[in-house]
Amino acid sequence: MNCKTPLDVVGKQLPRKDGIARVTGQEKYTVDISLPRMLHGRILSSPYAHAKIVSIDTSAAEAMGAVVLTFADVPKKRYNERIITIPPVLHKDHYVLADKVRRMGEAVAAVAAETEELAERAVRATVVEYEVLPAMTNAEEAMKPGAPAIYDDVLFGETVEPIVNNVACTRDVDEGDAEAALAEADVIVEGSFVLPKVYHAQMETKSCVCRPEPDGGLTVWPTTQSIHNVRILLGEIFSIPLSKIDVKRVPIGGTFGSSIQMNAPIPICAALALKAGRPVKLVTTREEDVHDHTRYGATIDLKLAAKSDGTLTAADMKVVADIGAHNIQAYSFLGVSIGWLVSLYKIPNIRYRGTAVYTNKALSCAMQGFGNPQVTFAAEQLMDMLAEKLDRDPIDLRMQNYIGLGDTFWGQGPLVKSIVHSDGVPELMKKGAELIGWDRRNKPGLAGSERLRRGIGVGRGFHTSSAGAPQPGDVIDFSGAMVKVNIDGSIDVVTALMDHGGGTHEAIAKLVGEALCVPFDHVNVVPVGTQTTVYDCVTHATRGVYAGGGAAVKAATSLRREILETAAKYLNVYPDALDMKIDVSAGQAVIFSPAIDCCRMTLEELAKRCWMESWKTLASVESYRPTNCPPAYVSVFLEVEVDTWTGVVKTVNAVMGSDCGTVVNPSMAIGQLEGGLSKGVGYALYEGCEWDGDGQLTSRGFWLDDKIAAFGESPPIENLQCFFADTYEPTGPFGAKGIGEAAMNPVAAAYANAIANAVGVRFFELPITPERVLSALDKHSGVEDATTSGLLHDQPNDRQGVRS
Repeated sequence: MNCKTPLDVVGKQLPRKDGIARVTGQEKYTVDISLPRMLHGRILSSPYAHAKIVSIDTSAAEAMGAVVLTFADVPKKRYNERIITIPPVLHKDHYVLADKVRRMGEAVAAVAAETEELAERAVRATVVEYEVLPAMTNAEEAMKPGAPAIYDDVLFGETVEPIVNNVACTRDVDEGDAEAALAEADVIVEGSFVLPKVYHAQMETKSCVCRPEPDGGLTVWPTTQSIHNVRILLGEIFSIPLSKIDVKRVPIGGTFGSSIQMNAPIPICAALALKAGRPVKLVTTREEDVHDHTRYGATIDLKLAAKSDGTLTAADMKVVADIGAHNIQAYSFLGVSIGWLVSLYKIPNIRYRGTAVYTNKALSCAMQGFGNPQVTFAAEQLMDMLAEKLDRDPIDLRMQNYIGLGDTFWGQGPLVKSIVHSDGVPELMKKGAELIGWDRRNKPGLAGSERLRRGIGVGRGFHTSSAGAPQPGDVIDFSGAMVKVNIDGSIDVVTALMDHGGGTHEAIAKLVGEALCVPFDHVNVVPVGTQTTVYDCVTHATRGVYAGGGAAVKAATSLRREILETAAKYLNVYPDALDMKIDVSAGQAVIFSPAIDCCRMTLEELAKRCWMESWKTLASVESYRPTNCPPAYVSVFLEVEVDTWTGVVKTVNAVMGSDCGTVVNPSMAIGQLEGGLSKGVGYALYEGCEWDGDGQLTSRGFWLDDKIAAFGESPPIENLQCFFADTYEPTGPFGAKGIGEAAMNPVAAAYANAIANAVGVRFFELPITPERVLSALDKHSGVEDATTSGLLHDQPNDRQGVRS
C-alpha cells in the first residue's frame, strides 16, 4: 500500500470539498453556532499584569439578571492547558479563573446574559479590588534573587514543586566532550540572538459554545486543535465522566499553534453553562486574543566549533525562554530547542543549558515550529559566518555537515530519535541556487556603496512529521480513524483529526480513496465529535498528513483486506487472486481477478449484498503510532534590496523548495510554502510584541499598532518560485510526509543572511526593522572608519541585535 506506483487520486489537482462552503460563507465555525435558550458570555479581564485579587463585587451584574462566575465558583484544580506531555511530568499552574493576576488581560470573572449587550454591561458592572504588584517583563530580571515571585509553587505531576527565582524549569543536555572540542577547534563562530514574543495573528479568535445535558454532561463546540484533549481536561476539571462529554469537531479559522492547548475561554464557558443550566456562547475579541498568547520569546547564546576543513565538532548553546504567565509545556520547548540544532547538522559534542522563566506577559505557546524558527535563525547565520571565516561557499559548507539520508536525528528532542529514510536536501539546495542565481551573489565584504543594495541569502531547515519515535517517551503521539463502506460504494472517514484550513481533510480523503480505489468525490471526511471517534492526539508538529493520514491509510488497508476476503466468498476465488481498481466511467471501485475476466464486482455491489443478506457493514477502526518523525526539509533562497537611506528591506525574488515526499495536494502544498514565506517575512522584518514596565502591551492589543506584514510588505507571488524535491518517504502514507511548519522555519534566517550579503552587517535580533537597519549602518560606518584608521579591529557592536 505504500509502494511507489502510479497513483490515481493522490497528487491530482481536484476541487476542494469544503471550497464552496468556505467562499460562500456557509461553513459553520464556532461563532456561527446558535442554540435554543443560549446565553452570551463575556470575560472580565484584569487591567493589571500582576496583582492580588482583594475582592469582587458581583451584585450589580446579578441585579441585571446575569449569571456571574468568580474564582469561588470554579473547581480548585490546577491543570496544564496542553496535555501532549504525559501526566507524571506535566507542570500545572492554571485555574479556570485566576486566583491571582499574573498577566494583563487574565480572566478574573465571567458573566452570561440573555444578549451580548447585556453581558457586556454586566461584566463592566462587576467591580474588582486589586492590590497591584510589581510586574516582571524581562526574563533575566525575573530570575534575579529578590525579584517579585509570580508563583510560590506549581504542581509537577501531582507533586507540589516550589518555584525559585521565577524559574519554571530547566533542561541540560551533554553529548561527548564539548569543552575539549571547543578548546581544540580551529575556528569558532558565536552570537547572542534575541527573539521576540510574537502574536499568532490567526484569522479566528478563541470562542466556545457549551450546552449542559440532562445527564450532567456537556456538549461543546470549541476553537481547538484537539477535541479529545479538550474532552479529557473538561472531564478532569469538572469531574464529569468522559462518556458524558461530547466535543464536536468544528471548522477552524487558522491557529498557527495557538489552539494546541485547551484555550482559556473553553473551561470558562463550560463553568458558565453548568452554573446557568443553559447553553452559553463565549467569543473573545481581537484585543483579548492579542493579550492571550504568543510565540516563545528567547535569548539564544550559540557557539559553533569546526575544523579548518569545515567539519563541525561542537556546539555550546544556552537558551533562556520567556514563557509568560503560564507554563504551556516549557520543558518540552527546552528539549526541542536543542533537538532542532542537532537535527540540522552533525555535531558530535554538545553542551546545552536551557532555562524557562515566568514573566508577567502573555503565555508562550507553540507557533509554527515550536522553537524551530528561533534556533534556525541562530544556527543558519552562524553557518554563513563560518563559511566567511573559512572562505567557503555557504551551500557547500551546509552540504558537508547536514543531517541526511541514513543519519540519526533527534527530531523533537533527546527522547525523539529516528533514522532519516528520505532526503531531498541535495536537490533543494542545487535547484534553489540555480533558480535564485546564486552565482550573482556578492562576495562577503563587497556590499557596495550605492543607496539601493542587493544581496542573496539562503536558509535551510526542516520540521518533523509528527513526534513519533521507536519507543514511548514523555510525548503522546498517536492517531486513530474509522473507515467504512456505505451501501452505494461511497466511503465515510471518521476521524478526530483537525483541519486548520490548509487541506488536511482533503489529503485524508485522497489517501483513503487511493487505498480503496474509490473516486475522490465518493470519499467523505464526516462531521464528528469525541463520542463517535477514537483518539487523535492533536493536529500539530506537521503531523496531519503523515500521522493522521497514516492512521486513515492503516484503517483503509485493513478495510481493503476485508473487502477482498468478503468478495472472494461471493466470487469463489481466493482473496489473494483479487485486486482493486478505479472504474472512472462507473464512478466506482471495482474488485476483479486479473486472471479471470468474468470475475469482478463493484464495491457498491459487494456492500449491497452484505446489507441485503444482513451480514455486515464493511468497516475498519485502527490506531496508529508513528515510529518515525521524518524531517520535512525546506530550502529558502532570497534576493533582497536594502534602501540604505530609509532602512526598508524589499524582497526582490524568492525561491522555496520543499521535500515533503509524495505531494498529496499540489496547489495546497504550494499555498503552504507561500504562507510560510508570508509569515516568515513578518517574523523577520516587522512583528514583535512589546510590553512597558507595568506589563502593558504597548499596542494595547490593537492591530493598528501590533504590526504584521500587510499585503504591500509581503513578497509578491509573481516573484516567488516554488518547487518540490522528488522523494519518497517509505514510512509515510503513499510516500508522503509533512510540510506545514517547515515552510516558515528557515525564512527569518534567509532574510538575515541576504541582508548581511547586501550591506555587510549582521542582525542578531528580530525584527529587522528600518530603524534597526539605519542604526546598524551608522554604527557599521563608524567601525569601518575606525578600523581604517587603526583604532578598532574585529570589535562587535552592542547587544542591539547588530554585529559588524
